[in-house]
Amino acid sequence: MMRNLAMLTDLYEFSMAGGFHRELPKTRGVFDIFYRNVPDHGSFVVAAGLAQVVDVLRDFHFDASDIAYLRGLKLYDDDFLAYLADFKLDCTVTAVAEGTPVFPREPLLTVEGPLDQVQLLETVLLNIVNHQSLIATKARRITFAAAGRPVMEFGARRAQGPDAAIYGTRAAIIGGAASTSNVLAAKAFGIPAAGTMAHSWVEAFPSELAAFRSWAKQYPDNAALLVDTYDVLASGVPNAIIVFKELLAAGHKPVGIRIDSGDITKLAKLARRQLDAAGLPDVKITASNALDEYVIPALLAEGAPLDNFGIGEKLITSSSSPVLSGVYKLAATRTNGVLKPKIKVSASIEKTTLPGIKQTYRLYRPGSCEAFADVIALADEQLTAPLAVVNSNPLTTHKRIVLTAFDAQPLSAPVPLDQPAPSKVFAIQRFAKTKLAELPSETQRLVNPDTYTVYVTQQLADLQQQLMDEAKRD
Repeated sequence: MMRNLAMLTDLYEFSMAGGFHRELPKTRGVFDIFYRNVPDHGSFVVAAGLAQVVDVLRDFHFDASDIAYLRGLKLYDDDFLAYLADFKLDCTVTAVAEGTPVFPREPLLTVEGPLDQVQLLETVLLNIVNHQSLIATKARRITFAAAGRPVMEFGARRAQGPDAAIYGTRAAIIGGAASTSNVLAAKAFGIPAAGTMAHSWVEAFPSELAAFRSWAKQYPDNAALLVDTYDVLASGVPNAIIVFKELLAAGHKPVGIRIDSGDITKLAKLARRQLDAAGLPDVKITASNALDEYVIPALLAEGAPLDNFGIGEKLITSSSSPVLSGVYKLAATRTNGVLKPKIKVSASIEKTTLPGIKQTYRLYRPGSCEAFADVIALADEQLTAPLAVVNSNPLTTHKRIVLTAFDAQPLSAPVPLDQPAPSKVFAIQRFAKTKLAELPSETQRLVNPDTYTVYVTQQLADLQQQLMDEAKRD
């Protein structure tokens, strides 16, 4: 699936890298990827994309045609172009594991390396992490709404291009989806491929019953029938019942029906009555048609007897909140072994960055798996009680407190770049479910979730204030 993506960047990244190569050749940079705002007014984002990040970094190079193109721009000198032609990545990465719920301002990924190199990585890393974390987060919301019922991702035709369809499917599984209609993604990532039929199959035959019988003849053990081409209750379900009984008589087990239009609740209730009356209580009912995390709970609250959901565009595009605006900010430089924290100051404290190399810790009630807060600390700090911390939310009333009892677990860890990252998506999904279960249930609500507190240590807060004061004097 992977191809070299070194040229997937913005022109200014090359221009900055070329300047760094000439002006600061001995300086290394430390950049954090983090986000500020949660999509869909949620409380957290599910991290995803690390496996592709590792793949990209392991094959990061510039071929002869890349160098020829860059030379043709007449912007860069021969020394820089020769450096790119013989490019050897010299970077280290730390990151949270895929599937980890992450809160605003917490680094999802940190990369350190020669300043010219880490500058070149900005666009491609943000592209991967922003997109896949966005879709994993949307999938978490939709599967949460489905309340244990399987969700099939089938939005490939509405995704913003092939890569978005393929890696969006992977992210959807991390977020909780059970299967996909996308055969390429299913093959690439070991995901169950699922699907029924389109209306064109039914329309192509002389009658709906003939269409259903032909499908059952071809796929006797995968007889999931789309019943809304003409009339769900007058023909679709009755014809499906005829075919299902014929399958049972031949020793096969029918799968179910899918309803893709109309009043889903009303149709599902009446279809269920028809199926049960025909002695087919095990036949499943799947709903599709522009569903999301708001429509699904409404259907279930109305008593719709649905067993599965097929979700297309509203999942694969996260259409209600289509951007995770993660950013890539310089946190420190290192020259001749000397680390210097860096800060981006803004008129808004919300946009002022946290300086230095950091670690995020999840805090648990002592001896339990119940998380109650996170703390962002400088990487060399030791978290022991009592611990003075500052609430990272600039709008909170009580900012400074002392934490007296907690177990702390670091969220970020070094990522080996000499081997592929773990990529078995259902293992990552199980990990995500475990980490989500540790969070307070109030923070997982789809509407008006409670705020999960993220603190910074007093030492980090003091460093930030010091650098802000220095910037004012400059």
